[in-house]
Amino acid sequence: MYLKTLQLRQFRNYQDQKVEFNAAKAILVGNNAQGKSNLLEAVELLATLRSHRMARDRDLIQDGAEFAQINASLERDVGISDLTLTLRRNGRRSVAINGEIVRRQMDFLGVLNAVQFSSLDLELVRGSPEVRRNWLDTLLIQLEPVYAHILHQYNQVLRQRNAFLKKNQESALALNTQNTQLALWDAQLATTGTRVIRRRDRAIQRLAPIAAAWHASISGSTEILEIKYSPNIPLEQQQPEQVQQAFLNKIQQRAVAELYRGTTLVGPHRDEVELTINQTPARQYGSQGQQRTLVLALKLAELQLIEEVVKEPPLLLLDDVLAELDPYRQNQLLDAIQDRFQTLITTTHLSSFDAQWLNSSQILFVKAGEISIN
Repeated sequence: MYLKTLQLRQFRNYQDQKVEFNAAKAILVGNNAQGKSNLLEAVELLATLRSHRMARDRDLIQDGAEFAQINASLERDVGISDLTLTLRRNGRRSVAINGEIVRRQMDFLGVLNAVQFSSLDLELVRGSPEVRRNWLDTLLIQLEPVYAHILHQYNQVLRQRNAFLKKNQESALALNTQNTQLALWDAQLATTGTRVIRRRDRAIQRLAPIAAAWHASISGSTEILEIKYSPNIPLEQQQPEQVQQAFLNKIQQRAVAELYRGTTLVGPHRDEVELTINQTPARQYGSQGQQRTLVLALKLAELQLIEEVVKEPPLLLLDDVLAELDPYRQNQLLDAIQDRFQTLITTTHLSSFDAQWLNSSQILFVKAGEISIN
């Protein structure tokens, strides 16, 4: 797939800017806080309808404006698609493909696929379990767009169940675990949560060997990477009804604690993705360089898995990440990319790139939300 054009209106610090991409690699050069990352964020939103910055829509819209719009023209094997995402200050979004409004947003997902790699991704190793869950969910949305709907359903039930527990927290002793209304929320949580768990498990099973192979390649086979999905619900059995029953059993076990604390303690919102190198937790292991090798292996594995599933190479968005990698890892990444993936790269200077890369790349200069060729 190839992103031909991108137009940003009233988005972040862009008033009205159109970019035409004419090479497989585009390098966006500029000082910090000029808008380089904002452009990559726009592409990420078209791919996943999510931002790794976790911003609210109103934060993406220019001050004084009621809406922001992202337009793109994308060329794929099946033809050219014009994509439009409109963000409104009231939080209501709309999406369109070839000028036709798409009623269900999940039908917009999967048209454009992209993998984002930024310095923030080092938190995949060092950060909280929530960071790894968000990373896995974002990947899953691209592998299986219906997952966005499944995750939304689960989060909706979780919010409503939490509100019920909070409301009844003070009268927890009077509210026994057989309460009919609570039992309804339990059943819905187990049903929706099981769908999330099974898809997360399946995705990690596919990703783990690919990431391990990349990691072995980058580390010279001196280190063994293992990625393991560690769900909050026991997953000895794979059948949906068995997972669902295990879910309900654990809810029963934690019922008193949930009522006492007024929040849901059971479910995929408490899952973990365990990353180990040579059987040692990665966050405790070795140098920052080794942690960067792990994240690089994860990102290369994402690219490969998405390409295998969608049958076309996704876009690669590199947000100021070369500065975080030493020359050896930079070369590993750049060699893996070649011209196989259309790549948008942000940088504050061009010295990280050799002459061959610079000669085969489109170089765009970004200053205060305006893009120029020289």
